[in-house]
Amino acid sequence: ALIWRNCTESGWSFPSPPYDNACQLEAIGTSNDTEAKKGYFVTMKVLYTCGYSTSLAALVLAISIFSCFRKLHCTRNSIHIHFFTSFILRGAAVFIKDAVLFSDESVDHCTMSTVNCKAAIAFFQYSVLANFYWLLVEGMYLQTLLLLTFTSDKRYIWWYILIGWGVPMLTVCVWVVTRLQYDNHGCWDDHTSLYWWVIKAPILLAIFVNFLIFLNVTRMLAQKIWSPGISKSYKQQYMRLTKSTLLLIPLFGVHYVVFALFPEHVGVDARLYFELVLGSYQGFLVALLYCFLNGEVQAEIKRNWGKWQSSMESNVFNLVTQDFTA
Repeated sequence: ALIWRNCTESGWSFPSPPYDNACQLEAIGTSNDTEAKKGYFVTMKVLYTCGYSTSLAALVLAISIFSCFRKLHCTRNSIHIHFFTSFILRGAAVFIKDAVLFSDESVDHCTMSTVNCKAAIAFFQYSVLANFYWLLVEGMYLQTLLLLTFTSDKRYIWWYILIGWGVPMLTVCVWVVTRLQYDNHGCWDDHTSLYWWVIKAPILLAIFVNFLIFLNVTRMLAQKIWSPGISKSYKQQYMRLTKSTLLLIPLFGVHYVVFALFPEHVGVDARLYFELVLGSYQGFLVALLYCFLNGEVQAEIKRNWGKWQSSMESNVFNLVTQDFTA
């Protein structure tokens, strides 16, 4: 709604209509309801802040592990690093959006229409899109591995990078230009606008394609495992490489599809809980599955830890020997 104020001799008049009417908020009858609402959102913010902080710490550690150990440098782990980075961007985007949109409680959110808040929302949408498309890349790479029977082909990595970072960038650019031309109102965080489908449709497409990959990989995996010509070691490789991705594909985006079938004003509390609170720990779950619980990573860490201990013992022995001979 259009909100206006009069300039009088005693200053600006109160906004008309009031903010809660203009934003179509629920009427709050008592101060107890107001405090309950504030307490609910404060609690939710604390929960997702802890979740994103935990995820960011775990993801940075996982990227450091993949980067430091040379034996872990491969196309698969490079894709994992990009996937982790998309989660880091998503967590950072949430913190940036909170800082820009909600740092000043005296400013009503409905009236904001600054360049900073629009840039924060655009960056947030890009990070969300990149997150879903790098999950799509993970599924595509897993399917390629099964089709090529573990033949390494680094030519595909640039196509994966183009899909994971390029498609979200193109989508967000189209969305920004569309909003500037046809719906340049507010802070661009309203999901009731028809142009929201410029962001929503590519996410749903990525989820749908990932679901098809999930079904196809499950079919191929069953064929290879039950094939009499496949050795036991290869079967273990197939299971190790697929279990994490097969878990993540149905886990990520299922709630997004469910909520996409309903209008934006339906199930707001549940939507916020899934997208903010539970979604904030997804980065930690990804780091846990792809890095910390990875047998190859654990073996490499143990090997280097053993080498470091042997080196330290050798240095101590040399120092003691030198002191004794001196």
